[in-house]
Amino acid sequence: MLDVVIPVHNEQTDLEPCVRRLHTYLATHFPYPFHITIADNASTDGTLETARRLDAELAEVSSVHLPQKGRGRALRAVWSASSAPVLAYMDVDLSTDLAALLPLVAPLISGHSDLAIGTRLSRGSRVVRGTKRQLISVGYNLLLRGTLAARFSDAQCGFKAIRAEVAGRLLPLVEDTGWFFDTELLVLAERSGLRIHEVPVDWVDDPDSRVDIVATAVADLKGIARLGRALLTGALPVADLRRQLGRRALEPLTPGVPVGLPRQLARFAVIGVASTLAYVLLFAVLRGAVGAQPANLIALLATAVANTAANRRLTFGVTGRDGVGRHQAQGLVVFTLGLALTSGGLAVLHAVTAAPARLLEIGVLVLANLAATVLRFLLLRGWVFRAGRTAR
Repeated sequence: MLDVVIPVHNEQTDLEPCVRRLHTYLATHFPYPFHITIADNASTDGTLETARRLDAELAEVSSVHLPQKGRGRALRAVWSASSAPVLAYMDVDLSTDLAALLPLVAPLISGHSDLAIGTRLSRGSRVVRGTKRQLISVGYNLLLRGTLAARFSDAQCGFKAIRAEVAGRLLPLVEDTGWFFDTELLVLAERSGLRIHEVPVDWVDDPDSRVDIVATAVADLKGIARLGRALLTGALPVADLRRQLGRRALEPLTPGVPVGLPRQLARFAVIGVASTLAYVLLFAVLRGAVGAQPANLIALLATAVANTAANRRLTFGVTGRDGVGRHQAQGLVVFTLGLALTSGGLAVLHAVTAAPARLLEIGVLVLANLAATVLRFLLLRGWVFRAGRTAR
């Protein structure tokens, strides 16, 4: 009935005790037949040997070896080959209390829901984790709500399940093979009209986590921009998928019809994510050569011009050359306000800390840019492109 996948990479220390604990719990408390699949992702230590030993010893455990890293790649491979009607995965550290497993999969077994996720961000959750990770998690999920209009509360909790027939429809459309895999799968499911069940969990963070936060954040921003662009351009066949799944069709996007506020917000958010990513990369490249403040000025100016041009055409539907100079000049006024916010944030940071870490600098600038983004949308909509919308 249930196949639980444990993706692992170089986890020779934690793998055996965690798998034995999970196996004991399922054998004792889970009322349905189950299977555990250890998906080894190109481990270079003794993880694969440990997985094979557990495979030989426990009848309900099997192991799979993949020559390339990537949690998403591992889940796609194992879920696609599994014969179980309900598929799940959890992190090898078992940070989530296993008592939440049956509430997670029960709605899928009954047919009530199509996917289920554990959430650490609901009122019923009890979470033990560092402040930095909690803020990153909250910020990331707020970003998803603002950019991709996501309604689920926690995209990255390593505790999820899906019905096999639904996975068969969605997995071929999910491009990411790493950490963004979860988010992409959930957004696609939500846009396809599938029901996502959320379970508040008790979560104790693993202090030995080796996730590269900066690299993961950059990959997530790229993933958000790619997915948002695919949804806006129709590259993802969401309408066909909804029809195949028997869900009500979405309201079609009709060319020439003025874009309302929700669509403006969605398009502005996608462009904003792409601009922020470009800004962070430019700042990181220039920081060592010219210093923090000049790097901030150059990166913000370059992305501001591109941002104004993209929003003019894609968000507010203003075409042609008329007013381009005026719009860019007004956009530079908006840019000046953004520069004041980001430069002010840098100045405060350097006043408090003489030599702040590069990651802290980038974090302060991203937060200042988020505040500037809200102001930018209001000014672009109510001032810069107001005349163009009125004329159209």
